[in-house]
Amino acid sequence: MTSELRVPDPADWNEWYATLETAFGGITEAPEERALWRELTEPERSLGVWDGKQYTGTLSAFSFGVSVPGGAVVPAAALTMVGVLPTHRRQGLLTRMMRRHLEDVRAAGREPLAVLTASEPAIYGRFGYGVATWRLLAEIPGRVVTLDLPPGTEGVTLRLVPSEEALPLTEAVYARQVARRPGMPARAPGWEKTETLDPESERDGGSARHCVLAERDGEAVGYARYSVREHTEGPGGTAAFRVSLFSLEADDHAAYAALWRYLLSIDLSTGVTMRRRPVDDPWQYLVSDIRVCRVQVRDDLYLRPVDVGAALAARRYPGGVDTVLEVADPFCPWNEGRWRLSGDASGARCERTADAAELRLSVRELGSAYLGGVGLAALGRAGRVTELRPGALDAVSAAFTAPVAPWLPHGF
Repeated sequence: MTSELRVPDPADWNEWYATLETAFGGITEAPEERALWRELTEPERSLGVWDGKQYTGTLSAFSFGVSVPGGAVVPAAALTMVGVLPTHRRQGLLTRMMRRHLEDVRAAGREPLAVLTASEPAIYGRFGYGVATWRLLAEIPGRVVTLDLPPGTEGVTLRLVPSEEALPLTEAVYARQVARRPGMPARAPGWEKTETLDPESERDGGSARHCVLAERDGEAVGYARYSVREHTEGPGGTAAFRVSLFSLEADDHAAYAALWRYLLSIDLSTGVTMRRRPVDDPWQYLVSDIRVCRVQVRDDLYLRPVDVGAALAARRYPGGVDTVLEVADPFCPWNEGRWRLSGDASGARCERTADAAELRLSVRELGSAYLGGVGLAALGRAGRVTELRPGALDAVSAAFTAPVAPWLPHGF
């Protein structure tokens, strides 16, 4: 192979990014979207495959902090912008880029985790990534269901604010939620712009993005960003709207319920469509008929420990854990071996040991279970975790659970 793998010159960004667009079908993004991704790209964390004439492969990473069970925000390498030209596939380019990426993460020593969202889920298991969060998709027919509102809802006031103008208030609300739910990124400066990125070319006939604030005693306690799209219904072609929800966060159940009541009460609206909500989203327990809401679940965030010891020590285990794990990781062999994990709600330790293992699994299963959204016991029933001491699997699986479902609120 004559191709060269290297960090691209920042001056080559347009050519490098055009290679990524070509790898995904050649559809050029809207100028404002392209400009934002250029602003957020970390050139020193990017890779390109160069065949002497052109880029044929791309990869980059964002420096993220991801919330984990116990409330800590753990540094994570967020893999992104991965593409190989159709003319150069099945030549090992992706494997070369992935190996270099993970070796670079390990050498830097700052990020015990690596995460990604997969355009094709079958690709990344061989690199040690396991699905760690799921997202809920649904359509709530507002004219069919009613909401059983909790006490305090009437004490919340709502106010429409221009989406960009609301950013300081909505980002403060968002930041308060991060420690409460595993999987949420702590947004670094610049990432708040993803909330208001709204190219007209991608609205599919819908409105510009609106923002409604939920307030109590003059303080913002929640928000929702949404758009509406006109359509017709019924034999007479009656004009109506569908509401598309982009984001919703709230400090408490009353603010949350007030926002949902608002979204389902917009004049002429036939309901709300959502594409990325937590699988335990509370609206499911407020609606009068969940069957008509067309609920679906889809994989979302994939995670792998880059440093098994540091990763497992970074989260908390409220039920307590003391076990030895035998880990396989052929792609990052520095993780292979036996690890003693002990911890509780106050802290944890994970160190190499020669003691007998209680469970045998690969780093992929650890990645899936890490945020508490996939049970080790379920993976064991699938034959992907081997119990070496009777009773160990259920006990360790219980220790890895989290009180709320992990969730990734936006892509990257």
